[in-house]
Amino acid sequence: MPKLKTNRGAAKRFKRTASGRFARAQSHLNHILTKKTTKRKRHLRAPSLVAECDTPAIKRLLPYK
Repeated sequence: MPKLKTNRGAAKRFKRTASGRFARAQSHLNHILTKKTTKRKRHLRAPSLVAECDTPAIKRLLPYK
């Protein structure tokens, strides 16, 4: 049986949590930051969890995580 390749783009974007779910960064924090409030930018820094319905797709992209 050949080895499975990890999707490198997904490997950079998702991390496995201790409970087995996947953590991801939130969007909208790259540019056009002057019009966003400090509170909004601060809350966007916190990681978010991938939705349960998307987890099987992430597992296929990351077979060894």
